[in-house]
Amino acid sequence: MLTLPKPEVIFTHESDLDGFVAGLLLQRLAQHLFGETVPLQAYHYNLWKQRDLREKAAWVTDFTFEARVDKTDWLVVDHHVTDHKARAAHLHHDVNKSAGLLAYELCQSQGLGSPELERLVHLNNVADLFLENDPDFAVAGDYAGLVKIYQFWNLHTLVEGKLERLLNHPLLEVMAVKRRIEDPIGFEWSKKNISEISPTVGYVDTIVGNTNSIVHQLLESGATKYPVLVTLFRRSNAIFASFRSRNGDALKIATRFQGGGHGNASGAILPKSVRTIEDGVEFLRQSLGARRESAVGRETALNNLENLFASIELEKR
Repeated sequence: MLTLPKPEVIFTHESDLDGFVAGLLLQRLAQHLFGETVPLQAYHYNLWKQRDLREKAAWVTDFTFEARVDKTDWLVVDHHVTDHKARAAHLHHDVNKSAGLLAYELCQSQGLGSPELERLVHLNNVADLFLENDPDFAVAGDYAGLVKIYQFWNLHTLVEGKLERLLNHPLLEVMAVKRRIEDPIGFEWSKKNISEISPTVGYVDTIVGNTNSIVHQLLESGATKYPVLVTLFRRSNAIFASFRSRNGDALKIATRFQGGGHGNASGAILPKSVRTIEDGVEFLRQSLGARRESAVGRETALNNLENLFASIELEKR
């Protein structure tokens, strides 16, 4: 193992289990190597791209490797596709492994492995890479749902930063019940509530169930004509867009809104001027160039100054 730089901070992705697992594992590795707790900071893609990277030494995980993090005394642990070649940073990269698994490999090299961590890392890997044929796929989805439902820092507080406490956590019973009962109901409802954003993007309205699982099932079953599906949700006074596809187009759409992620699973935060789900749908329609479905809709769009300003803001990026 290469000698790793001592980080001032560890950066990870806030939106999913993979960022949670990878971030906590790297924090544990840093504690082992340097004898102190290195601060952990978690960001969504848009906020991460806006973050001024002023630190002289840092570790980054579950964010796409790019030129701005290719710095001396920086470590990047990631699995997203990248065209950038490492010139200065330490890069631990493999598109066939989750960021959590890559971080765990570094921990193992320092004797920090355990059966509990092995199990958690496996479940995270199955969920993040969407390994449908793995016998643990359903259970892995329950673990991934913990971050989606209870959010990164709430979950961090519950386990007190100790990753092993996530294994067989009582909240998983809640996730299992939601999967068995809510997902089938949610799928049938959402299948009937898909509206056009553009000729290639459909908006999926959701009411109950695991949104990711429902959208994946819609795509896999051919229940929609749109190759890309988007869902919207509100969190922390912001509207988030989650894009899903089967052919890699989700990432292409997300990057138009300063977002990122995987080819078939990406996300973005919409501009601050977009304050409601309804505004978000309209903003996406305007931004992606779809025609309005009715004269009333056209009139609403023209009179909605917030949406017009949001479109102008996007064009300036």
